[in-house]
Amino acid sequence: MRHGLEISCGGAGVTATLLTELGELAERAGWDGVFFEDYLVYYEGVDPPTFDPWLLLATIAARTSRIRLGTTVTGLPRRRPAKLAREALTLDHLSAGRATVAVGVGDANDPGWAPLGETTDLKTRAAMLDEGLDVLLGLLAGERLHHRGAHYRADGVMLRPAAVQAHRVPVWVGGSTQAKAVLRRAARADGIVPYKLTDTADWADLTPDEVHDLVTTLPAARADGEPFDVAVGGRRRRPDERAERAYLRQIEQAGATWWLEFVKSGDPAAMRAAIERGPLR
Repeated sequence: MRHGLEISCGGAGVTATLLTELGELAERAGWDGVFFEDYLVYYEGVDPPTFDPWLLLATIAARTSRIRLGTTVTGLPRRRPAKLAREALTLDHLSAGRATVAVGVGDANDPGWAPLGETTDLKTRAAMLDEGLDVLLGLLAGERLHHRGAHYRADGVMLRPAAVQAHRVPVWVGGSTQAKAVLRRAARADGIVPYKLTDTADWADLTPDEVHDLVTTLPAARADGEPFDVAVGGRRRRPDERAERAYLRQIEQAGATWWLEFVKSGDPAAMRAAIERGPLR
């Protein structure tokens, strides 16, 4: 099981320079991946500093050589799938094949949605995600895409150069395991970023048994033959490291391929310390 960091893309006291430095530090400290949240306007505070994750990742790609780089999670209904595909492909080339993109329906309470005229209707966003996922997967796989749907169109479009990685830039689908549509979408892609509850105001870890059940429900392998990714986590490390290590061993045995540890925005020294201590292996 690999160990990644899920890092806030904004918040009080956060700068673009700090976030790129944290990405470099993550590689030196032995982490396997850096994944930024994706917000136009960060969700805490009044008019908080917020930074584009793709520009941050491109900068980190130029300064690292090993760690995987991506987002968890990009709200696809707010994006043009072809533009997102171009960004992911560019990052894949800048990083020599280390890019991953995770997509989801988006958070209707995100301050960058309704105030900017984006739809908050869940049914509409779900339809846009389903259709946008088809477009994104096809373009990232290097296909000449012919698509006409309710929301998106592609008339024989092919994006070049193709991904550095075999088959395509891996696409993960994020969302609550309480929503069966999340599992259906993930099965079409290369991985899942699951959380347990649809109400994100509360938090509950997936149990090892729940991880096992999730793994058995999803494909065993991606289209390129690599293992299907199950990226569990999304919270900060708990103080009891012995108990934390035991939990991580259990979810690894249950089939999780990634553990994602959250680094919340705040005091820069505290953010650096959370990364510098390295993963719990």
